[in-house]
Amino acid sequence: MKFYCTLICCFVLLSCSRKVPQLPDKSLSKVERMEKYLEDFEKAGFTGTVLVAEKGEILLQKGYRESDRANGILNKPETIFDMGSISKQFTAAAILKLEMQGKLKVEDKASNYLPELEGTRKDITIHQLLTHTAGLPGAIGSDEELIPRADYFKRLNGRNLLQAPGEKHVYSNVGYTLLALIIEERSGLRYEDFLRKELFLPAGMEQTGYILPEWKLGEMAHGYRNNEDKGLPTEQNWDENGPGLHLMGNGGLLSNVDDMYKWHQALGGEKILSESAKKKFYTRHTPEEGGRTFYGYGWAIFPTRWDSELITHNGGNGIFFADFLRFIEEDVCIIFFTNAGNRDVERIAFRLARVMFEEKY
Repeated sequence: MKFYCTLICCFVLLSCSRKVPQLPDKSLSKVERMEKYLEDFEKAGFTGTVLVAEKGEILLQKGYRESDRANGILNKPETIFDMGSISKQFTAAAILKLEMQGKLKVEDKASNYLPELEGTRKDITIHQLLTHTAGLPGAIGSDEELIPRADYFKRLNGRNLLQAPGEKHVYSNVGYTLLALIIEERSGLRYEDFLRKELFLPAGMEQTGYILPEWKLGEMAHGYRNNEDKGLPTEQNWDENGPGLHLMGNGGLLSNVDDMYKWHQALGGEKILSESAKKKFYTRHTPEEGGRTFYGYGWAIFPTRWDSELITHNGGNGIFFADFLRFIEEDVCIIFFTNAGNRDVERIAFRLARVMFEEKY
């Protein structure tokens, strides 16, 4: 799972013979333009769900094409998708929740809670893990590999750091796996159990997790690549507790647009995180690679052209793709899931943002 608003990953392209839809004429209202644009994209092959809200009002909430082509099941707002690296914000929020509970500090060394870390890794702080400044590699195995904890740390300790801890931002899924293990150590609960208890259920998110929601047949989208059915996320190489260490904490959480909107709303108050915790959550802690955007705790932060901020993250694995855009000052939220990702489809959320902020964008 790799976030790539600034690091463009290569996914399967639409057929070169397929024309990518353009935004409709401005003579239509904003909602009409978005609806027409998505309907045109649906005809061109887009499959997924979208939610757009402004100031507490849902402007658009709809599913497009099939979640299961073989059985003719259609996508709808309740359909469950893999959110990819958007999962990282929940890991970061869980760390901040533990800090609120007095069980750790983000300035602490990770090795205080993970004694398996060796050598220069002992000096890595939780803050550096949260901001991708620990110098850890992006990955040390495939998402599907199930690896025992001892072997995971042996492999990690056998790799050189890419840089001294704290030097600069280098995106690392490994760092967020270590954060998930710290959550388990400090809470005494499994990672998903803690998220469900402290984040999901307080926010009203009953359909988000790895395995705990116990979804019924037909509620989850199949993933497609090159028109090949890649199955359900839960049918991949998971164990009885969900994905293995290469994915836990950094990606693979499952949800729908309804639950993700509840998360956006919950973060507007102090039901989940205090104001001081949210300040850390959204602070521009470090420039991302390229230097024009920043990384907070599990979020990328984009300065807008109109002296505002876009707080965002996306995620994808070459099959599923998700985007979560939050213009907090303007109270605009755009949530996007697809179960057949490709480069053109994966730009849809930002095109919808253009409609919402046409005069400024």
